[in-house]
Amino acid sequence: MRKLLLISLTTFISFSAFAQQTKTYAERLGWPKGARVIILHVDDAGMSHDSNEGVEKAITEGVATSTSVMMPCPWVPEFKHFLDKHPDTDAGLHLTLTSEWNSYRWGPLAGKTVVPGLTDKQGCLWASVEAVYFRATGDEVEKEIRAQLDRALSMGFTPTHMDSHMGTLFAKDAFMERYIKVGIEKQIPIMFPGGNDLFYRAEAKAATIADLKKQGKYTEGMEIPEPAVLSKVKEIGAMIWKGGLPVLDDLHNSSYDWQMPDIDKKTDKEIQQWYTDHYIESMGRLSPGLTMVIMHCTQPSSAFKYITDTGQKRKGDLLAMIDPRLKAFLKQQGFILTTWREVMQRRIKAGNSE
Repeated sequence: MRKLLLISLTTFISFSAFAQQTKTYAERLGWPKGARVIILHVDDAGMSHDSNEGVEKAITEGVATSTSVMMPCPWVPEFKHFLDKHPDTDAGLHLTLTSEWNSYRWGPLAGKTVVPGLTDKQGCLWASVEAVYFRATGDEVEKEIRAQLDRALSMGFTPTHMDSHMGTLFAKDAFMERYIKVGIEKQIPIMFPGGNDLFYRAEAKAATIADLKKQGKYTEGMEIPEPAVLSKVKEIGAMIWKGGLPVLDDLHNSSYDWQMPDIDKKTDKEIQQWYTDHYIESMGRLSPGLTMVIMHCTQPSSAFKYITDTGQKRKGDLLAMIDPRLKAFLKQQGFILTTWREVMQRRIKAGNSE
C-alpha cells in the first residue's frame, strides 16, 4: 500500500511539474488557459514629430496599447508633453544603440568619452547592429542603458518596460546580459520572448526560405536551421521570471518586412486594406499565450522622406491600427488586449509561483 501510494504521489508530482512547464506565461500571469493575450506596441516614439503623431493617433484613435521612446532622439520632449496630458499611456524605453539614417542622427546620452565603442566619427551612435557588435563592450552598453533610463526619470517619465531598437541588445550575449541585469535590478519589465515562440519561429523559417530562394539555393524539403538565439530562449525566460519580471510567450515582429507592391503609388484606402488584411491573417495564426506585436506607426509629412524612405509602410501600420475592421476582428476572435503596466502588475501578484 505504501509502495502504491509512493508511486501515485511520484506520478502526481511529475504530472504537476509537467503541467507547470506547459503553462503559458499568460496563464502564469492569471489569464485563462487558451487565452490569446496581446500587447499592440508602437516603436520609435520621440524619433521625429511624424513618429510622435503616428504613435499618438494609434493609441488614442486605434487599438494600439503600448509604445516605447527613443531617448537619444530630438523629439522626445514633444512626446513627453503628450505623456503629461495622457499619464495612463503605456510607455517604455526603446533602448537605442544605433543611429541608422544618413542625414538625421543622434549620439549616445552617456557621452562619447564614456562610451567610445558606441560612437562613430560623427559623434553619433553607429549606423548598424554589426558595427555595435564588433566595437562596443558590455560595460559601454550598460552605461548607455543607464544613461537613457536616467534621462527618462529626470524628465519625470517612469517607463513601463524596456525593449531594443533594431534588436541590438539581442545581438551579443554580453549585451543581453546587461539588458537583463538592469531590468531585474530596477524591476522594469524587459521585452523578451521566452515561451514556445511558435509564431516567431515560423516567421524566421519563412524568412530564411525566402532568402534562400532569392539566392537560388533553396531545395524543396531541405532542413532549415533555427536561429541560434532561439535555442536559449526558454532557459533565459525562466531566469527572467525568477528575477521577478514577466516574460512573453511569443513575438510578432513581421510588418516592417512586409513589401506591398508599388506602395508609393497607392492611396491611403488601398494601403489600409492591404495592411489590415496582413495583420488579420498573421495575427490569426497566433497561439495561446502573451504576444507582443511590434509596429512603427507614423503620420509621415512631406519632410519625413528626408529621414527615411519607409514612410508609406509606417503609415500602413498606422492605418491598420485605426481600421474598424481590425478592431472588429480582434473582438470577434476573443483576443485580450493588455499593456506592459498591467503585465507587471500581474507579475507582482503572481509572486514566486511557477
